[in-house]
Amino acid sequence: MKTLLVPVALHDALPSVFETTRLVAQRFGSLIEGVSLRPALAEYVPVDMVGGMTWLRDEEADRAEAEEAGGRFVAFMDRAGIPRHARDGLCVPENVAGAGPRYRWRQDVPAGDGFLGQYARLFSMTVVGRPGSQDTSPSMATFETALFEGGRPILLAPPTAPTELGRAILIAWNGSTETARAVAFAMPFLHRAERVRVLSVEGGTVPGPSAEDLARALACEGIAADHRALPAGRRTPGETFLAEARDYGCDLLIKGAYTQSRLRQMIFGGPTSHLLAHADLPVLMAH
Repeated sequence: MKTLLVPVALHDALPSVFETTRLVAQRFGSLIEGVSLRPALAEYVPVDMVGGMTWLRDEEADRAEAEEAGGRFVAFMDRAGIPRHARDGLCVPENVAGAGPRYRWRQDVPAGDGFLGQYARLFSMTVVGRPGSQDTSPSMATFETALFEGGRPILLAPPTAPTELGRAILIAWNGSTETARAVAFAMPFLHRAERVRVLSVEGGTVPGPSAEDLARALACEGIAADHRALPAGRRTPGETFLAEARDYGCDLLIKGAYTQSRLRQMIFGGPTSHLLAHADLPVLMAH
């Protein structure tokens, strides 16, 4: 987890995104790179414009938003005492191993989510805010772009900033390929955790290894993990994962995203949809 990408948009969860990123960077000595994330002009500028004035006005607003995003990012890092990375765009291998957290801000990135999906492939992880339905909430499009196009894990920051991250970890295990990938990406966290639990819920799994199987496999990696397999109850699997995470004192949840299709989850619900709506702790996800 040596490089963390933070797409910065002006939403209410931005302080939590920054603090969640800081906690990870402190743990791993990561380089944090912030980029301005804002809609492409074509997404909100009318096709039929008069004299180009609308286009000019939106360009100015776009530039101002990018500057404000950069200002908030830099101000947070400076207040947190995180130094600016001395060499823009370049990490020297021999200087990385013992380096503490540091940051840089990348100027002049293209607008729109397309750039994010490609650029995220270069980073250990991308940190985004938990999406919401309000205009001031983080964008679902940003989450899904990073998840499906980045090829790397994402860390979902809750609406309220956490105080700890990675001490007690719950793996929401369902036997799937998606969760297996999430667990593989999360190995740096798992190796440093004080407590790890693998949890499965009857009715929320697919054909695959059991929670006990995963706990045994983690033991071979030097990770001590207990395991629980809960019967089906009145709560949905997503509700059970969050309730068990609270009871366990969990400060990081690991979950594969969209084992069921997005369309099915939109219609019928599912664990990923429930976590996106209700998770109050950081969630590491992969697809």
